[in-house]
Amino acid sequence: MDTLQIREAKASFSALVAAAEKGRPTLVSRHGHPCAMIVPVAAGARLYPLEMPNLANYLLALPEAFETDRDATPLRGIDFA
Repeated sequence: MDTLQIREAKASFSALVAAAEKGRPTLVSRHGHPCAMIVPVAAGARLYPLEMPNLANYLLALPEAFETDRDATPLRGIDFA
């Protein structure tokens, strides 16, 4: 894995992106301390999924219709006075 200072990374950003596309991560450091890493999309997506799953998409993907019975009785009395 290559390690670059921020100044060098800024100057060669397109080369870093090309390296990430080829599967080579690069560590970026500030004053000798690691602060960021440029990784291929597949590696980053393992930690941070590109599409976050949610309940609505799960229910819409069910193969059959999802029916529920709803209790229409009010939960409490309504006083408009």
